[in-house]
Amino acid sequence: MQITITSMGYQATIDTLGAELKSFKDPSGKEFVWNSDPKFWFRSSPLLFPTIGNVRDNKTIFGEKEYPMPKHGFCKDSEFTVSAQAKDSVTFVLEASPQTLSSYPYAFHLQLAYQLEGSKLSMTYQVTNHDNKEMPYHIGAHPGFVCPLEKDEVLTDYQLEFEKEECLIATMYNLEKLCFSTTKKQHFNEKGSILPLSAAMFDDDAVFFPHTNSHIVKLVHKDTGKGVQVSYPDFSSVAFWTPVGGNAPFLCIEPWNGAAIYEDEDDVFCHKRDIEVLPAKAAKTYQLAISLIGY
Repeated sequence: MQITITSMGYQATIDTLGAELKSFKDPSGKEFVWNSDPKFWFRSSPLLFPTIGNVRDNKTIFGEKEYPMPKHGFCKDSEFTVSAQAKDSVTFVLEASPQTLSSYPYAFHLQLAYQLEGSKLSMTYQVTNHDNKEMPYHIGAHPGFVCPLEKDEVLTDYQLEFEKEECLIATMYNLEKLCFSTTKKQHFNEKGSILPLSAAMFDDDAVFFPHTNSHIVKLVHKDTGKGVQVSYPDFSSVAFWTPVGGNAPFLCIEPWNGAAIYEDEDDVFCHKRDIEVLPAKAAKTYQLAISLIGY
């Protein structure tokens, strides 16, 4: 079921399946979120939990037991319930169930609230541990944005703008071994805040910058400055992705706490980099916001 919220002529539509953002339009009806065309990518903005990316051979170890774990976790394929709804907001909830416990042995409660204020869509994630033991997890976002936004534009007309100067050297993903490399890097600039876009930069899958100084990044046309901004104050890292070849008319901006498996990591989940650990009966909240620029 899809639910639409509105504010000042702007509207956002979210599906109860995965609590996934499916549309964000300005008052003219212009769309900014990828339309899930399966020719390129059948999703639009999956919620990544309790893992980001893939674990080795789609299996991981909690305690001393091995569990199956799909890429990006199970939330994207889970039906959420609606716990609250208003004209400009809606809150989705997913609870641990026999199905989730078969791959993630923790009594979690996951909430994702959307609040629309004109051209700004705020997303609040809350993870609660109802268990009597510590709960390890990764959490991240994966929104896909229409790019280019106008006719007769191309990907190279756009650039990414970080709020602060960054070391623009990305951690490379090994498509043959399906893991991040600890040694190979993708060099853009030693330092800078502007990252021009090209198809070739995505030949090895996502472009991943661990532990950024910035917590705001813009995807904008380099001449007009129009586009979108993603603010991720509670996420440590960010990745960017479009399918290999650069022919898909969208780009994902992905704030992460965590990442896919690295080549030097073993299969014990809590040994992975950037693991979030929630004490028993505790909760933690994460904020993220999408803003439209120039529309």
